Amino acid sequence: ARRSALLHDIGKGVETDGDGNHAEMGSDLARKYGEEPRVVNAIASHHNDTEPICIESVIVQIADAISASRPGARRETLDNYIKRLENLENIAQSYAGVDKAYAIQAGRELRILVNHETVTDDDARELAKNIAKKIESELRYPGRIKVTIIREMRIVEYAR
Repeated sequence: ARRSALLHDIGKGVETDGDGNHAEMGSDLARKYGEEPRVVNAIASHHNDTEPICIESVIVQIADAISASRPGARRETLDNYIKRLENLENIAQSYAGVDKAYAIQAGRELRILVNHETVTDDDARELAKNIAKKIESELRYPGRIKVTIIREMRIVEYAR
């Protein structure tokens, strides 16, 4: 079962002319290099394209399904990814006093620049809490998102 689990996606690394799926190509490769028929079947049947003939095949199917259902396990499409980042930024920008908001670290952090004249230190703390609560209630996301408020005043003078 362990060997089957380790090799079940080996077909994803095979260069192809476009014919066949990775389970089929992986099982062909395993057969070619003398893997046991049970291992070959587990590779071929892990996406239900072939009938599983042994318990190892069923174990690999179940483990693959569990792994695929984890949050963040599958790559998002670029459009969904961009939309998710924009949604984060829009939530922050919906609050008064927010000048700019940037979703960074693949959406795991939201950095928010606020106007130092209209947002006090206490307001900034409250704003961070409110934005975090709004993200929790309105968006679905894997893991957690760090909300950082930056309230900065710069004064520049030149000596001649």
